[in-house]
Parts: sequence; C-alpha cells; structure tokens
Amino acid sequence: MRRPLPLAMAGWLITGSLATGAGVAVINLLGEPLTSAAHRPLSSAEIGEALARTTPAAVRHPTSTPRPASTPTASPAAEAAEDAEDAEDRSRLIGTEGGTVIAWCEAGLVALRSWSPGEGFQVKSVDRGPDERARVEFESDETKVKVEVRCSPSGSPIHTVDD
Repeated sequence: MRRPLPLAMAGWLITGSLATGAGVAVINLLGEPLTSAAHRPLSSAEIGEALARTTPAAVRHPTSTPRPASTPTASPAAEAAEDAEDAEDRSRLIGTEGGTVIAWCEAGLVALRSWSPGEGFQVKSVDRGPDERARVEFESDETKVKVEVRCSPSGSPIHTVDD
C-alpha cells in the first residue's frame, strides 16, 4: 500500500524536470541563453560612454541661422559647450503647479517638445505647435492651469501661466 506514494512523487519529479528542461531548451533556441552577458547590468563607465555618444545628438538641433566658422584653435569641447548653450537658449523647462512643459523656439516658431501633468492633474488640451504660440492646459478636480508659450525676439521661449 505504500508503493503508490513514492511512485507518484517520482512521477511528479520526473515530469517537473522534463518540463523545466523543455522550457530552457525552447528559450535557448528562440533567444539568447538565460545567462547571456547581454542581460547583465551596465557599469558606470559603460553608462558614461553611452551617454557621451547620445547626448550631443539629442541636444543638437538644426538651426535656421548660419553659424560663424570656428577658428582652428577651438577645441571640440568648446564647440560642444557652445552648441549646448545655444540649445539651452532656444529650449526652456517650464514648471507650474499643474505640470511641466519643455518648449523649443526655432525660426520664430515655438513647439512643445513634451508636457507632463503634475500629481492630481491631467492634460485637458494641447496645441503643441510649431506656431507663433503653443499651449497646454492642465486640469484637476479643483483648478485649471493654462500655459502659453511664445518665442521672444532673441529666440528663447517665454511663457505666461493662467491659473
């Protein structure tokens, strides 16, 4: 009478082992092995290298005005800093009670690059541009916050907030 219990346990162990082995085999056939180096976390140095490769492309936007030719003595670091300053002048992070907005001016037109409602708020409407003005309206149960952005004569975004 005691034989069925050990046989049942052995059957379950064998079935579980076969199912696990089949699952691992299918994963190895379809994709990378479970212990692949592609799934390891990046080191601080690798993160820094990845950011260095992608940050200048994200900051640099085509300009409509010609840039003066750089002198041969200018270093690449100085040129990158100048490009970053130009991008900061044309871009603005606007924080309000209703949320945050990132606006960008180019050729006298403003465009909203992104907007994110604050806690308890949602986006009611957006006119992202590019146009002479761009706006976003955040709304909560208690209040509305309207953000309107235009380009200043110098080419940087200026905003008004209507609560």
